[in-house]
Amino acid sequence: MPRANTLVDRSFRLVRRLALFALIALAAPLSAQQATPVAPPKFDKTGVNDSSIFAPFSYGAPSATHAASGAPGSRYWQNRADYDIKATLDTAAKSVSGEMTLRYTNNSPDTLTYLWLQTEQNAFRANSLNSYIFPQNSRFGARDFAGGYTISRVEQALAAGAGKTPRKSALTVRENETMLKVNLAEPLAPGKTATVEMTYKFPVPEHGADRMGRDGALYEIAQWYPRTAVYDDVHGWNIEPYLGQGEFYLEYGDFSLAVTVPAGYIVAATGALENAKEVLPAAQVARLAEAAKTDQVVRIITADELTSGAARPKKDGMLTWKFRAKNVRDAVWAASPEYQWDASSYKGSYAFAYYRPKAAALWSDAADMSRMSIQEYSERWFAYPWPHVSAIEGPISGMEYPMIAMEDQSRTKQELYNVVTHEIGHMWFPMIVGSNERVHMWQDEGFNTFINTFSEARRFPTDGDQMKRASQERQFIENLMRASRDEPIVVGPDRINPQFLGFQAYVKPSVGLQLLRQEILGPEAFDDAFRTYTARWAFKHPTPGDFFRTMEDAGGRRLDWFWREWFTENPHFDQAMDDVKINAKGDTSMVNVVYANRARGVLPIRARFTFSDGSTTDYQYPAEVWSTNTVRYARQYKFTGKKVTKIELDPDHRLVDTDRTNNVWNAPVAIVP
Repeated sequence: MPRANTLVDRSFRLVRRLALFALIALAAPLSAQQATPVAPPKFDKTGVNDSSIFAPFSYGAPSATHAASGAPGSRYWQNRADYDIKATLDTAAKSVSGEMTLRYTNNSPDTLTYLWLQTEQNAFRANSLNSYIFPQNSRFGARDFAGGYTISRVEQALAAGAGKTPRKSALTVRENETMLKVNLAEPLAPGKTATVEMTYKFPVPEHGADRMGRDGALYEIAQWYPRTAVYDDVHGWNIEPYLGQGEFYLEYGDFSLAVTVPAGYIVAATGALENAKEVLPAAQVARLAEAAKTDQVVRIITADELTSGAARPKKDGMLTWKFRAKNVRDAVWAASPEYQWDASSYKGSYAFAYYRPKAAALWSDAADMSRMSIQEYSERWFAYPWPHVSAIEGPISGMEYPMIAMEDQSRTKQELYNVVTHEIGHMWFPMIVGSNERVHMWQDEGFNTFINTFSEARRFPTDGDQMKRASQERQFIENLMRASRDEPIVVGPDRINPQFLGFQAYVKPSVGLQLLRQEILGPEAFDDAFRTYTARWAFKHPTPGDFFRTMEDAGGRRLDWFWREWFTENPHFDQAMDDVKINAKGDTSMVNVVYANRARGVLPIRARFTFSDGSTTDYQYPAEVWSTNTVRYARQYKFTGKKVTKIELDPDHRLVDTDRTNNVWNAPVAIVP
């Protein structure tokens, strides 16, 4: 989903729409002494009654499928769903009809007697669960109540025995809101594949809960075929309904798409275009070949060619575009007779942009924005694996699917880039790392918001570096905490107040990752661990525990306290200067400082000492210094030849602190008689 506006106006377009509410080594100091003894911990020695922030943190026992290291276990498995889909767009009826063949492979140790399929178009029926939860005119509201699937055929192709003719068996199904139970004709044993065929149609809603829809002759088609739900080792069948705010959790597989549209339409879709010579004039085919070899933008279809008709083959009637995608968790498409089409490339992957002439002033740079995005994320985290990524202009304010990023026109180039790079960032989380975003939205939106700060800084460095962008996110969270409107990150997306979804699922996890990178693990250790997590779980289904364990395992630090305070609980943060005593002998001062922690949450200590000669010295202590006394931490310092005039906590505002009025100690001003 969309995230950001321009960096200068860092209120995030996402947040404006969703929320109207506005290492253990110390940085050793010169002459610093050992910490003064502090009070004993407030828990018994067995740890049974330990309720401190530093108590052992449990995120589920490791297993043969999810190892203690955070990696997939030796017996990890996940099922597979491969699809062949033929779809036809009826622009007169504003509907899509489809024929689907699903090959579902059961890699689990369990025998399955039925499948659950996701049928999200049913959210647009009258009296749907969505309609009871979200107002009709809201972003996630179902405004078109004449929608929903009409499924006319569900059959299972059964294997023929020796000397027997293959046959198909009609299957019984049961609708349950946006889920469909399909009872198999015969049990599906471990290691076996079931082939299910379906025929269906649905009217395309104008506003598809801001995830798909239409605008005049333009169609953005998603949630457009019954998709298999995930059967995993954590929950079995994941049957959470689609309400609009929570997103998706899907199996990986290969897709073959045949999309039939009026001959004047241009189609963009997940997967590589297989029949370019049948649907494009020779000039456009040649330009595509040229774009594959350059990082410069090539205009595949221009505005003049749209006007003259040179952009389309000399054909009437309907035309079928064919696409094939490998190892993806979904496939979508968009079609319009007005699309200009630009292309660039990065290391063998196209970077496309599709947009109407009315959006050209900003969107003429979109292909280059797409290229820079996949370059940034590939170089920093994990190599982009698919043949293209496409930024597609239309009525959707921001939504991601494999290889496809849907955005609206935007107002400035910074705003457009921030949305483009956010949706393309989702190619990594959750398209490559396939977490359950319907339950753990932070595991894709939060991670993606975090990596976006690097990409935005790369594109527009004069608007602020990555640290500045992260600082602005921290200010949002501090304000939210001061107003006591924050919740634990682990709260599921369908339970979050829509006003605060942007803060809760996007910004707060991003701030946590930034703290973990800059203040706790350090950039080198964090980046190594984050890359390890991405590589371990590429094209797999990680849980939150897999992330926590991997960051510890590869990062080299136990982080029980951090996972508890930042993800599962909701403490606030308030460090303060408690007491300063100075004993001077000649030109030597012994300075005893007591730092205070006035909230449950703990963070590292950053202190800056200013001296009478105007010089400063910074001291840093890890958060673990609070482990034996979470309220007070004392240090003694020795200085020769200079006097301390000021001590300030977190002077650069690198941490989260809800009350900064207590962060400064100033030396008393001497009274001259």
